[in-house]
Amino acid sequence: MAGATFLSTVQAPALLGARSVAASSSASSPARRHAHVCCKGNAEGFEAAGHEERLRFRRRDFFGGCVGTAIGLEMIEGSTKFTGVANAADLIERRQRSEFQSSIKDTLYTAIKAKPELVPSLLTLALNDAITYDKATKTGGANGSIRLEISRPENIGLSAALDLLTEAKKQIDSNSKGGPISFADLIQFAAQSALKRSFLDAAIAKCGGNEEKGRTLYSAYGSNGQWGLFDRTFGRTDAQEADPEGRVPDWSKASVQEMKDKFVVVGLGPRQLAVMSAFLGPDQAATEERLIADPDCRPWVEKYQRSRETVSRTDYEVDLITTLTKLSSLGQKINYEAYTYPKQKIDLGKLKL
Repeated sequence: MAGATFLSTVQAPALLGARSVAASSSASSPARRHAHVCCKGNAEGFEAAGHEERLRFRRRDFFGGCVGTAIGLEMIEGSTKFTGVANAADLIERRQRSEFQSSIKDTLYTAIKAKPELVPSLLTLALNDAITYDKATKTGGANGSIRLEISRPENIGLSAALDLLTEAKKQIDSNSKGGPISFADLIQFAAQSALKRSFLDAAIAKCGGNEEKGRTLYSAYGSNGQWGLFDRTFGRTDAQEADPEGRVPDWSKASVQEMKDKFVVVGLGPRQLAVMSAFLGPDQAATEERLIADPDCRPWVEKYQRSRETVSRTDYEVDLITTLTKLSSLGQKINYEAYTYPKQKIDLGKLKL
């Protein structure tokens, strides 16, 4: 059996489609090689002080986490020899981006913990920034332009959330070795952090307010392993001017039909509209009451309401993460070298052996 090493960035289906290469039966055939498959997930829950908790490896983590994680399988076709050679500079850059992303999440965790009342506004801020995408002209999207549009009617009430992120950005930039974070990235990662906060709060509530038990519940059954693709979509570029007006509805006044039409225009639909009810205003229950009256949205609203009553909340949380991941990539060409920096060269001649 051929050896396999998971290194470069290939989507998980490559793993499912991999086939063992049979060793030749001739006398000159090399000895059998055994495949060692190692899967490592990110434990990026909303832990106190931003520290990560070790998550116990579970079967659902492999299929739910690893299959959504950046993995790779480098093969030399037509040979029984598999190699795990990766570009060292590429691995260094990945580590730099990962470390910077962790520091961003730590800063956002602290900022949101201090002002949890801004969670709904942070979600709407991310939605309104991304949904300006226009497919025909390939303009708009999650480009950070909302910082230039904050005075528009549809963004009334979101300035406090933007102010929170502006202050957080100062701290993040001061610790960055690879340049300042874009508002485009910051706004979407703040929405992720706000969602994780709400997911954890829901788990704690299911445990009668016991925070320790709630964290354990979230670690055991929560949706942490589903954020892989979202985390890799990191390196958005800021727009330098506002997107055209009229692309974002005022969610509090728009009819359900107008909401559906807007979601369809950007490639989404009633299902995604229903799961993103928390993004459409501060009162999720009131929003869902409006959506449930629509025959297209009703089955999805009911589905997610039932899901939120379960221990794991899987359908709701996973679909919400998937929708935010798609929404947050609208109109963006990701720079996968963003936030990297040259490593200091070591003069081997000066080393004392």
